[in-house]
Amino acid sequence: MLNIVKQHTGWIEVICGSMFSGKTEELIRRLRRAVIARQKVEIFKPKIDNRYSTTEIVSHDRQKIKSRPIEKPREILQYALEAQVVGIDEAQFFDDSLIQVCQTLANMGKRVIVAGLDQDYRGKPFDPIPRLLAIAEYITKTHAICAICGNPANHTQRLTPDKDTVIVGAGDIYEARCRNCFEPPKEDEEETTKE
Repeated sequence: MLNIVKQHTGWIEVICGSMFSGKTEELIRRLRRAVIARQKVEIFKPKIDNRYSTTEIVSHDRQKIKSRPIEKPREILQYALEAQVVGIDEAQFFDDSLIQVCQTLANMGKRVIVAGLDQDYRGKPFDPIPRLLAIAEYITKTHAICAICGNPANHTQRLTPDKDTVIVGAGDIYEARCRNCFEPPKEDEEETTKE
């Protein structure tokens, strides 16, 4: 009996961490290498993220690569049919349907590289990233430098009193903090003491 090996096995890679930790830089590095290898690459970002560009993913240190802005994860499927490698930035801005889209792409034999925040400004899991971590073949956790003490930072500190989970911004609204310097919002501290 012959063993038949599927030649085009797909997989999911997740790059996660706090803001200013180099997630987008790492995503761009991997996508550029795929382009150098002459692979067909398609790159996506949420339309809501227009901080530096509407048609490129851009890191905080201004590295950039052309991308397609989309509203909903299912749009990726129509544009990525011919791609070998699919890059998705700022995945925390998409709903949970991104999980099934990534699964579908990987099952089609594609390399899917997703970057996003794994925690919100309160230090809580930021969906859909935690669920993508559970199904990914490869995970990279990046760290920033704490803006207060200089230690490795794993949290995103919001500097404004806004309470919406999603507020698009950069250094004017957020900074990286380590475990000791991170200050969760007061209402979360009150909820924790009641439990």
